[in-house]
Amino acid sequence: MELIVISNPRPVADESIIVNNLFQSGLKYFHIRKPKSDIQTVRELINGIAPRYYDRISLHQFHEIAQEYGIKRLHYTESARVGSNQQQLQSKVDDGFILSTSIHDISILQALTCFDYVFYGPVFNSISKPAYQSKLPADFKLDKINIKTRVMALGGVEACNLTRIKNMGFDGAAVLGILWIEPHKAQERFHQLKESMLFNYNNTSIQ
Repeated sequence: MELIVISNPRPVADESIIVNNLFQSGLKYFHIRKPKSDIQTVRELINGIAPRYYDRISLHQFHEIAQEYGIKRLHYTESARVGSNQQQLQSKVDDGFILSTSIHDISILQALTCFDYVFYGPVFNSISKPAYQSKLPADFKLDKINIKTRVMALGGVEACNLTRIKNMGFDGAAVLGILWIEPHKAQERFHQLKESMLFNYNNTSIQ
């Protein structure tokens, strides 16, 4: 299982310092999602992150600055994905970019052949968006027959429900609210998530 962190959409004090600390603590991928920020704000955040981590950053907006920083990971919102045709997406892949996207309909997974992984949710009730409630049944199980794209659980992810996420068949989880609700505790909570995920990975008794 993989653990991905998504940025707080709103400004966070010392955000780049927190992100560097998360990378030092073993964070694999960091998604910069700032839908209401301008391009300069995103640049300032990236400039504060150590360049050795740029290959682990994924951009949700302002894809045009990716080459400037040597960033090879691009995330497509649902609307951006729908507005792009297969040829455009494949062209990005051919140019060496690694693509991801967000979905709310699991039935379209087979068609998303250009994407390395997708975010699917809300799996649980969102921590950062109280109105963003899960509609999944308690016995939900991800059917990935003939599907190569990895699926990451999104929405309400906490250390206490990572076992359920594994049992649902997800390849990993994307976290937001549990880290950014109290930014000064982000590194501590990331460690808790990482330890729980490592336990789930190593616990062969979980089916």
